[in-house]
Amino acid sequence: FMYQKVIFLVDMQSFYASVEKADNPKIRNKPVIVSGDPERRSGIILAACPLAKKFGVDTAEPLWQAQQKCPYAVVVRPRMSRYLEVSIYITSILERYTDLVEPFSIDEQFMDVTNTQHLFGDPFTIARKVQETIQKETGVYARVGIGPNKLLAKVACDNFAKKNETGIFWLTKENMKEVMWPLPVKGLFGVGSQMRRHLERMGIRTIGHLAQTPLNQLKKRWGINGERLWLSANGLDYSPVVPPSIVRYQKGIGHHMTLPRDYHSKEEIRVVLLELSEEVCRRARRHHVMGQTVSVGCRGADFNFPTGFHRQIKLVEPTNVTIEVFKAAWELFNIHWDGKPIRSCGISLSGLMSDKEFQLSLLGDRLKAVQLGYTLDRINEKYGPTSVIRAISLTTAGQARERAKKIGGHYK
Repeated sequence: FMYQKVIFLVDMQSFYASVEKADNPKIRNKPVIVSGDPERRSGIILAACPLAKKFGVDTAEPLWQAQQKCPYAVVVRPRMSRYLEVSIYITSILERYTDLVEPFSIDEQFMDVTNTQHLFGDPFTIARKVQETIQKETGVYARVGIGPNKLLAKVACDNFAKKNETGIFWLTKENMKEVMWPLPVKGLFGVGSQMRRHLERMGIRTIGHLAQTPLNQLKKRWGINGERLWLSANGLDYSPVVPPSIVRYQKGIGHHMTLPRDYHSKEEIRVVLLELSEEVCRRARRHHVMGQTVSVGCRGADFNFPTGFHRQIKLVEPTNVTIEVFKAAWELFNIHWDGKPIRSCGISLSGLMSDKEFQLSLLGDRLKAVQLGYTLDRINEKYGPTSVIRAISLTTAGQARERAKKIGGHYK
């Protein structure tokens, strides 16, 4: 007997704040805000518990603004190592119900329960069991969006499960037109603020409007992305739930850094680009891949008048050697930088292939350069991430030592 596909998107409510409350009973009944370090100009709200949200506190707003709305809030600095630990534990809870669990972010995970219903019950029963187990074992309240695919599970969670009393909602092909189509287009996963504005200018205000817009019209305007939008609005998504253990090569490996202050000079930005190249190549080596396309993106310091660029260059040969990636990135930067202060930078390496075979150079010893990277990685793995760093990272522009203390941009 074949079951119809049943996919869950399990989302942890106010995850960081919930973990802090679970770990500290004294603040359990108080409004709790998790915020970056205010002294380093990163006092941004990362999470606010439901009590704090009732005062109007929003994620991503400045801490001072949140404290004006909720002066009695308990402000906690993030502990990223702890949140990762709890997230991994929640994955292990979900794996009791199915072997098909795919973490989507630190606080959201997909699970495919299609073929385990005969063991644990119908989708609502499994969703309640998942909720109860997570609450009991971690103190975190989970919401569950259910759908016949990942897209509808995500829409069900974000637009309905988060807002109803049970924290569970099942969006099906049958109730999709009645329930999802009246939503504004921003309720569709993948439609950001910019795309929403474009669609609204075309008179497309709801998901239903988008679903009924002729496909050719959307493809003419946005190509393959227009087709993706149309498929999403019609509830079509064929991507499977893929556990990380069976994920093949990614399309690319990248690293992005928001700087602690505005960087004005080429000398300072050069340091950051070298550190980013080092990080990207270290990740490539960890996956035993090389890449042939280097991309560089920089954003200006003035968020009200955005400046910056994103460009890429194809190398003659694939590489994971830091200096080779840096030279390409530095060339792109010198061509495209407008001279205005920079607040964030990113580098990525794509066109990935195995590092088992690569072209040796007749000029210079390329094999030695490749092997040196792996040797440095082994030293840093054994003795700590800053055991061997480039001298340039010791200058005031360097971020390598500070970043080594962080996970995901926040202190461990």
